[in-house]
Amino acid sequence: MQLKRLILETLKAEVVPAIGCTEPIAVALACAKAREIAGVSIDEVDHVDVIVSPNVYKNGLAVGVPHTEHIGLAIAAALGLTGGKCHQGLQVLEGMKKTEQDIAVSLMDQGLISLDIKDTNEKVYIEVILSIQGWKAKVIIKERHNQFVYLEKQGHVLLDSKTVPGVIASHQNPLYHMEIKEIIAIIEQIPHEELAFMMDGVEMNKKMAMTGLQPGVGMGVGYTYYDNMKKGILSDDIMNQAMMLTAAASDARMSGSILPVMSSNGSGNNGITAILPIVAYGMKFQVEDEKMAKALAISHLMNSYIKHYIGRLSALCGCGVAAGTGASVAIAWLMGAKEQQIDGVIKNMLANVSGMICDGAKVGCALKLATSAQVAIQSALLAMDHHIVPTGNGIVAETAEGTIENLRILSEEGMQLTDHAILSVMMKFQRARESHIKDDVLTHEKYVV
Repeated sequence: MQLKRLILETLKAEVVPAIGCTEPIAVALACAKAREIAGVSIDEVDHVDVIVSPNVYKNGLAVGVPHTEHIGLAIAAALGLTGGKCHQGLQVLEGMKKTEQDIAVSLMDQGLISLDIKDTNEKVYIEVILSIQGWKAKVIIKERHNQFVYLEKQGHVLLDSKTVPGVIASHQNPLYHMEIKEIIAIIEQIPHEELAFMMDGVEMNKKMAMTGLQPGVGMGVGYTYYDNMKKGILSDDIMNQAMMLTAAASDARMSGSILPVMSSNGSGNNGITAILPIVAYGMKFQVEDEKMAKALAISHLMNSYIKHYIGRLSALCGCGVAAGTGASVAIAWLMGAKEQQIDGVIKNMLANVSGMICDGAKVGCALKLATSAQVAIQSALLAMDHHIVPTGNGIVAETAEGTIENLRILSEEGMQLTDHAILSVMMKFQRARESHIKDDVLTHEKYVV
């Protein structure tokens, strides 16, 4: 069946392992590819220009990068240059050597890498230009974090394609124009063995959560829930379990853990949110693997469905409005929800979290992921008991699809100034940070002399 094949192809393209926050990792991937096609040693590179879309810049500005104690896109670019392996995709930094890490920090400190923002409406755009003794190598990633659309070496174009052959571009995917109930009905008919790969993300993301449940990781959001549950201050129920696991995984990932997570629609935090609330439900109620795999497929596709309308990167928090909704729909489905209740879950979620902004990736994301997990459980429980936000309340339309369309209007038309304002505030902090670092260096040099 054509639609079944399309669902499986979409899941395999959008649900992939990633190490580190996806935006800096995508920059590292582009840099690794640039050095690969250039075929030179790092000593031969004179300068590196990294040009990214505003949303990539925003999401990569303040997040920890694996293998270092640094944050941001410049160190990610340097790591990609010195030790990145582009054939590993979004796991490009896996297996880096200590010497490669040290050289990367040195390159960043030397000012070899320039970072700039491109004036573009593209959500995901990364351009890397290596200047090498009078000639250049150029790489462009666009639309997907691991999708190369342009490669050039010494003026010779090696690739010039808007999409990767065999991969359906998001805006061309007919799934995102279907009714949600139709997508779920097809997933229900897919044999377990064809969806069994969905379970790969369960252990992967649980392992990240277990790392985050140790003291002193990130903001310690997940650990705080865990500690207070042990003390009896918080109850050990499905909602707190979901919040604890989801927040803990974000705590570890946003602080630069080298462990992989299963991402969803180009985001590791989306993957964490799309998977771990369902895992918490499954642990409480002993869900069999076949049902779990189908629930995860529903969650990931709902995440991709909503992000098709609001964009892969947005002024809205994708974890809250997209991945959280996916998890909520999947949990309601596991509870035996009918079509009207599934519709109600989506309305309840978007009536609640539609105002959650994205102010970049950072350790504080754990708080938003915890909220998303909580609202996912809450929305499912309310819908199962037929308590659904009525049509006409805020952006809630008569159908789930209509509500998602209203969310698109909010994101595309209503939040443009918000996105600019968020970026302006974040850049102000970045300038202050750079000035502080410069002052520290000058003070150090003064006393060394």
